Amino acid sequence: MGALPGAFRKLDPRELLATPVMLVVEIGAAATTVMAVLDPSTMAVGVTIWLWLTVLFGNLAESVAEGRGKAQAASLRALQQETTARRRRTDGGYDVVSSTSLRVGDVVVVEAGERIPGDGDVIEGVASVDESAVTGESAPVIRESGGDRSAVTGGTVVLSDRIVVRITSDPGQSFVDRMIALVEGSERQRTPNEIALNVLLGSLTAIFVVVVGSLYFVADYSDAHQPVVVLTALLVCLIPTTIGALLSAIGIAGMDRLVRRNVLAMSGRAVEAAGDVDVLLLDKTGTITYGNRQAAALLPLDGVRDEELAEAALLSSLADETPEGRSIVALVSGGFETGAERLPQPPEAALVPFSANTRMSGIDLPGREIRKGAASAVTAWVGGSNAQLDGLVEQVSSTGGTPLVVAERGRLLGVIHLKDVVKEGMRERFEEMRAMGIRTVMITGDNAVTAKAIAEEAGVDDFLAEATPEDKLALIRQEQEGGRMVAMCGDGTNDAPALAQADVGVAMNTGTTAAKEAGNMVDLDSDPTKLIDVVEIGKQLLITRGALTTFSVANDVAKYFAILPAMFVVAFPQLDVLNVMRLSSPESAILSAVVFNALVIVALIPLSLRGVRYTPSSAADLLRRNLLIYGVGGLVAPFLGIKLLDLVISLIPGV
Repeated sequence: MGALPGAFRKLDPRELLATPVMLVVEIGAAATTVMAVLDPSTMAVGVTIWLWLTVLFGNLAESVAEGRGKAQAASLRALQQETTARRRRTDGGYDVVSSTSLRVGDVVVVEAGERIPGDGDVIEGVASVDESAVTGESAPVIRESGGDRSAVTGGTVVLSDRIVVRITSDPGQSFVDRMIALVEGSERQRTPNEIALNVLLGSLTAIFVVVVGSLYFVADYSDAHQPVVVLTALLVCLIPTTIGALLSAIGIAGMDRLVRRNVLAMSGRAVEAAGDVDVLLLDKTGTITYGNRQAAALLPLDGVRDEELAEAALLSSLADETPEGRSIVALVSGGFETGAERLPQPPEAALVPFSANTRMSGIDLPGREIRKGAASAVTAWVGGSNAQLDGLVEQVSSTGGTPLVVAERGRLLGVIHLKDVVKEGMRERFEEMRAMGIRTVMITGDNAVTAKAIAEEAGVDDFLAEATPEDKLALIRQEQEGGRMVAMCGDGTNDAPALAQADVGVAMNTGTTAAKEAGNMVDLDSDPTKLIDVVEIGKQLLITRGALTTFSVANDVAKYFAILPAMFVVAFPQLDVLNVMRLSSPESAILSAVVFNALVIVALIPLSLRGVRYTPSSAADLLRRNLLIYGVGGLVAPFLGIKLLDLVISLIPGV
């Protein structure tokens, strides 16, 4: 019900200037209102009421679409409450000022429990930050200086430690301000495709205005005079009112679907472009893979039992707090009985932490020394290698994995196979992309051997190994020069040029300010795999617009068969053959068509907001499905609907 007042406000002709079809309907409604007052009749009053309802229903579609972002906007406004900030002076001191007085370049200090006063980059320190009001996720995130997780959002709260932030936006231009404008639709710019369709609809409307205006004189010349009410009803039923009423709602709803998945599109054009994407560029680490290498297998040398290698691997990893070390503990603990729980306690057991210098970790027990680490480091510690170990190391490396050698003083035991694990379901998702006609390219800094192995396991179409920022930019330009639309995601300052060049650039919210400003979308959850969802939503937007345009044009055909015979059947009885629906009377036929024209808008509002379901398939299959469901359906539905309405309306006295 909250959308209804907005629908009435949009009856202002100035609001309808951007929607020429609905503006013509409102002018027609005003004209029939005058006619109904001057020459009252049941049909004149009925047509007038339903023309006004047609405009109202069209406004309601847009108002409902805009209203879906109001609740999120209200929660975001809570972030904008004015706070105090400690602004650092050049002499090292601090001034306590209002957050609204901060400008770009100001440096502020924020400690645990304090609200960050404005958008900025962390230039000193590291802290845990609560961003739940922005992202909806309750888990705190880490923000730190000098990396790709330095950007902070005004209004979020520091939970621990202390950070120094350089402000990057003036009041009223913050990230939250832009989010509010986007979710409310107040800054939604019409996309090129939407503008083109509006021009087409406006042109068709102008043509039908001329045609219907000419009919007034043709009817008079043929002694079949038609009142203004009838001609207005004909005009409204001829012009594409259905898609004209729903077009704006479809665009707003597309952006809203992204917002509900915690992705902000800085323009509707970006959403549309996502629907046309041909090439999808994805980083390997953290996107296709989990990003942390994990222990996948233990490969013992001849003469070494599996349990013996497992025990040594576990013992040598107890002091290794890296993700790799913890994954070895998890692998061994889950599959082997090693007796490690009976380890003697220090000082009998001395843990040897991993060191970048030694490239090993391990443990010293009474009479035993065990180490695990890089092959070259461990073999040097032992005093030499052997052919079998070298073969295992080469075997692991050739599959894109990382080999860690395990040894006891004077004796080599075997190899731990570490691999950057591909996320579950990635191959299936890439197959969906392939079915959409999208080529996927994995970008990684790994060497070509590792990149090839991961690419084959994940199921991507191509890969770019040892990629630099310049390589990414060159690849995007190369694809675009070939006429393809490119999408990519990134979070670092070094990704900014590529994000800006891509047709769809999705920046991670955890990333740098430069990345967020370069892209045309921001993922609040910082989940790069969501790029696939973005493409699906973009395609759904384009399909929904096409489907409802097809339906709108098709259902106008039935209205021709309803109104044209009714207008001229008295003067030209031969036209009765076109009255295929056998409608009760000319008056009932005209009013039934007008009522159906209004009600079909209401019926299609849920579909325009939800979107037509998209399933990956070829363009030919999509076109065939569109024509069968919305083309044929658009022809059949009005015949049935107008006939049913005629049966009801014919019972009304005076019609």
